[in-house]
Amino acid sequence: MREGGEGRRRVSARTPLSRERVIRTAVAVADEKGSAALTMRAIAEPLGVEAMSLYHHVAGREDVLDGMVDAVFGEIDLPPGGTDWKSAMRHRATSVRAVLRSHPWAVGLMDSRSRPGPATLRHHDAVIGALRAGGFSVRMAAHAFSLIDSYLYGFVIQELSLPFSGSAELEEVAGAILQGMPADTYPHLTELAEYALGPGYDYADEFTFGLARILDSLHPDEGAGA
Repeated sequence: MREGGEGRRRVSARTPLSRERVIRTAVAVADEKGSAALTMRAIAEPLGVEAMSLYHHVAGREDVLDGMVDAVFGEIDLPPGGTDWKSAMRHRATSVRAVLRSHPWAVGLMDSRSRPGPATLRHHDAVIGALRAGGFSVRMAAHAFSLIDSYLYGFVIQELSLPFSGSAELEEVAGAILQGMPADTYPHLTELAEYALGPGYDYADEFTFGLARILDSLHPDEGAGA
């Protein structure tokens, strides 16, 4: 027991604790075990310190979650400047999906924090700014932001819930379903499953298709972009 404590002190002495290290470690723990397993003790263990040491840098679990969400927002590409609003929203949406797929725990927390951090604020301001620069009024920018993010988060939640993560697993899962499903009883479902098992099908294309429909439905309503 004493040896373990000395080992933790040696690790801490080599690499001083900071809020950034605590948050980064918390993200890694959640990536591996999910946010439900995120306790102060679970964060402290890979850092080689006692849980109480963390309170010098974070106020508690909710503060950690605030920092984690802000860190995830910091990984998302901002809408690029010098391009049209639709291309900017497409680029940002593609980045959101990629980042949330790498942090599955985050999708349900992204807009849940009452104390958003600087990366979160910068991200939201940039998205609104890109829409405003594209000719959207404040009212329409609010509608567009909500619509796009509802699609983004909803798609990622569904994608992460699917019982397959690639073409090989899709073939295995869909093939097993087809074997146990009478085609004459479920003709339309059988047809769709066979289509998904066909050459060239990629579930990721569903994201691109849906995003395009969303963006095509939106129209600037003021200024030069209207």
